[in-house]
Amino acid sequence: MSFLGNRHGIESPARREYLGNRAALFDGIEEGGIRATSSYSHEIDELDNDRAMDGLQDRVIILKRLTGDIHEEVESHNRVLDRMGNDMDASRGILSGTMDRFKMVFETKSSRRMAMLVTSFVVLFLLIYYLTK
Repeated sequence: MSFLGNRHGIESPARREYLGNRAALFDGIEEGGIRATSSYSHEIDELDNDRAMDGLQDRVIILKRLTGDIHEEVESHNRVLDRMGNDMDASRGILSGTMDRFKMVFETKSSRRMAMLVTSFVVLFLLIYYLTK
């Protein structure tokens, strides 16, 4: 039971004054937020929305350019890595062939061939040593 009303549903002057003051105090406010009571407020809301949409559109454009730049960068790095992989495969093939030749030289029992190899390394080392000095 309300302290300003009675149980018969008849409003007293104090109750009317209370309701009038309450309505004046809370005019335009609804549960959950403020109610747009005029066309001016509605126009302000639309302008704010338009500004926000323009800002979002600008951000989307920037993000689209950024993702395009990232895509181009990734593609260029993929091409570089592919070329590097191909070069490594070629180097591996050359090194494998060289190692096979060394194995063949060291597996032969010919002392003459071994002596020739050691002599050529020593001569090459001495030649490089005197050229750099």
